Amino acid sequence: MHSLVMKFGGTSVGSSEALVQAAAIVQEQAGLQERLIVVVSAMSGVTDSLIRGARTAASGDDQSYRGIVTELRVLHYRAVDALSLTDAERTQLLAAVDEYLDEFSAFCHSVYILGEATARAMDAITSLGERINARIMAALLRQGGLRSEAVDATDLIVTDDTFQNAVPLRDATRIQVSERLVPLLAEDVVPVVTGFIGATEGGITTTLGRGGSDFSAAILGDCLDADEVWTWTDVDGVMTADPRMVPEARVIPTLSYSEVSELAYFGAKVLHPRTIRPVIERGIPLWVKNTFNPRTPGTCITRESESTPGTVKAVTAIMGLSLVTVEGRGMMGVPGIAARTFSAVASQGASVLMISQSSSEQSICFVIPTEAVPPVIESIEEELVLELSRRDVDRVWSLDDVVIVSAVGTGIRGTPGVAHRIFSALGEGGINVTAIAQGSSECSISLVVEADAAADAVQMIHRQVLLNNGTA
Repeated sequence: MHSLVMKFGGTSVGSSEALVQAAAIVQEQAGLQERLIVVVSAMSGVTDSLIRGARTAASGDDQSYRGIVTELRVLHYRAVDALSLTDAERTQLLAAVDEYLDEFSAFCHSVYILGEATARAMDAITSLGERINARIMAALLRQGGLRSEAVDATDLIVTDDTFQNAVPLRDATRIQVSERLVPLLAEDVVPVVTGFIGATEGGITTTLGRGGSDFSAAILGDCLDADEVWTWTDVDGVMTADPRMVPEARVIPTLSYSEVSELAYFGAKVLHPRTIRPVIERGIPLWVKNTFNPRTPGTCITRESESTPGTVKAVTAIMGLSLVTVEGRGMMGVPGIAARTFSAVASQGASVLMISQSSSEQSICFVIPTEAVPPVIESIEEELVLELSRRDVDRVWSLDDVVIVSAVGTGIRGTPGVAHRIFSALGEGGINVTAIAQGSSECSISLVVEADAAADAVQMIHRQVLLNNGTA
């Protein structure tokens, strides 16, 4: 029995017009699929407003969240009023909106009294946007003639109690999905499931962290043995580069799971590997499609994508970084320097995005977010105080305002000459490369350039390497 899970992100359900467009897509697919499951995010900007309300309340502000309640009530009322619903559906929806926003107000008042917004409280608060929108979408689908019900994911996705970044419990979730969702599908009901949220085994609301709605769709796809998962957004698919940097960027027709992982790691606005892990493990194809241009094919992400030897599929850039260097002639042949350096980095909770070491072992350099530099350098200097006093290590310093530019594609693997073409392109553009690294997967080549050269670097690689390969 063919099953399809479709997830609609915040921009895809962010207004009455967007909701109508999303509903039209669901209506069309309902006539083509044996089992159809819809996952929705909150309307765009709603979750941020909920967070802002809770945080201002925690800071001792007893007024700002009240204004946010009013703003959210107006936003959802206008969306509901703009839809062609029966009086009964409209009345029920507005009552639900009032109920959820009254709950938000009560939560914020409690946070104000306590002077603290715990992670558990924040999960309860930030779940409300999805709960409202699932009700709206289900009502809209019913108005269009489909049997549809809003389903709260707290009744489906069972997680641990790591609030704000909960880990799903697969076996328990499969049982809940089988007991609560499958019977609806058997009755030809299109369930509209709240994205982003779950609940502990004790029924306490949790959220799934970054990319939570994508995660929800992937979890349901896994539990239902779905044939495909489609994630609807506001772009035509995964692009060969950021179109703001590269106007000639194009949609990538196919990507592998490993390519998507590399792209996400190196700053591309694509699906985070954690959120799609359930479909990766089961090998379920995942499509990225445009809600507002649904006839375009989009990007298909599978275990193995189409690959041409030497192909670079995309170029990405991560901004706001610094290159930290530990250098000294006395480091040569001394074991443990690198381990102690990165232990010091880890003690500050800094994320290391790239590492490079000279073949002479006289320096180690790595890239971290710029805001982490001062405590990291201080921690390294404390750890290597003896080596610094002996001049085995000469200095620990940083080069700020750098960018990691990465060329990604499985076609890089085992193909000679790709790096040569990349660096030739940069050389022709007069762009200096400060550091270089290639992952063990051989799916990407990364390099560090100064921030003011980042756009030129991305454009040169895209034009001279990617486009000339015929991949865009």
